[in-house]
Amino acid sequence: MNKEYLNIITADDDEGNIIFFKNIFKGLKIGVKSQCFSNGEDLMGYLNSCGAIIPEMVFIKYDIPGKKMMECLEEIKTDPKFRDIVITVYTDQISESEVEEIFVNGANVFMKKPDTYEGLKKAVTEIITINWQYHTSGLNKDSFIMKV
Repeated sequence: MNKEYLNIITADDDEGNIIFFKNIFKGLKIGVKSQCFSNGEDLMGYLNSCGAIIPEMVFIKYDIPGKKMMECLEEIKTDPKFRDIVITVYTDQISESEVEEIFVNGANVFMKKPDTYEGLKKAVTEIITINWQYHTSGLNKDSFIMKV
């Protein structure tokens, strides 16, 4: 599948973070269509709805309210219709054992959220650019993992 843009979902309850992500997406050279959800229930409700556009990527905050990130991750990774979604989990502080658990449960990318907007922009741009390369080249996303 070769498209001119990526569909990306961001799940975060912090409106400031959502604004940052939207601004970063707008500034990319890669076309992005984005949707945002403020909790895990709304994210999974959308993905499981009949008219959902299945995204190529999901950025999900580690401590998202409502349905926990690990529950969302498990649901996404066990449903065959979601098998091509690249999941990026991000947070400010987390232990190495928790990062390992995230990867074991199926996330493709872990991002320690940078302290500055510029740092976030650099990290998100790198993640999306590498994913775009996988998306357009037909490389196997099953083996794609990354820690930023």
